[in-house]
Amino acid sequence: MSVVENDEIRHRGRGRPPIRSDEATLRLILDAASEEFRAEGYAATGIAAVARRAGVSTRTLYRLVPTKAELFRQVIRRRIGDFVLAMDALETGVDDVAAGLERLLIAYATFSLGPEVVAVHRLVLGECGHFPELGQAFYEGAVQKAGHLIAVWLQRQCRRGLIKLDDTRLAADMLRGMMILEPQRAAMLGQAEAPDAAQITRRAKACAKLFLEGCLV
Repeated sequence: MSVVENDEIRHRGRGRPPIRSDEATLRLILDAASEEFRAEGYAATGIAAVARRAGVSTRTLYRLVPTKAELFRQVIRRRIGDFVLAMDALETGVDDVAAGLERLLIAYATFSLGPEVVAVHRLVLGECGHFPELGQAFYEGAVQKAGHLIAVWLQRQCRRGLIKLDDTRLAADMLRGMMILEPQRAAMLGQAEAPDAAQITRRAKACAKLFLEGCLV
């Protein structure tokens, strides 16, 4: 496994054993970048500041992530990974389509309405006019990815004969809007706190019921 030459290693001395892999160092970098982007915005975030927060050298950071745009893309990719894992586990032990859909919507809302995603969404809307790569990274890495995962789940339910849909991607988009649009908009505009777990669960049950009453076989 390869290792990085970072500030901590240099402080310990070159004769000491290396203590961190590239994978672990990249996690630190992405954590630091997420915090910097949310605190300072995209334009004002500097690579040197991210490196300092992560405790690595700028050379190490540039070796692992060559540009600030790529750094932002990887922050988005890592965050959507939590939703991907939730979707991968969704089918386990769930035979009832209503229960499965409720779990899906809870996972999606928990991801989309989390403080980090709300903050990044606000950042993208505020700065994508000057940095179009932000809009592209967020749309492709988060919005489209989430829509695709939900559409694939709906396709599985169609193949099981539990629901019937002509366009699963369109249905996925409708489900996403029904579940998070209003709470997300209120949170982004500072008009309400993001819903807590109990509120998300209640909304998921209502959305699942409303959706399934229109497409149950």
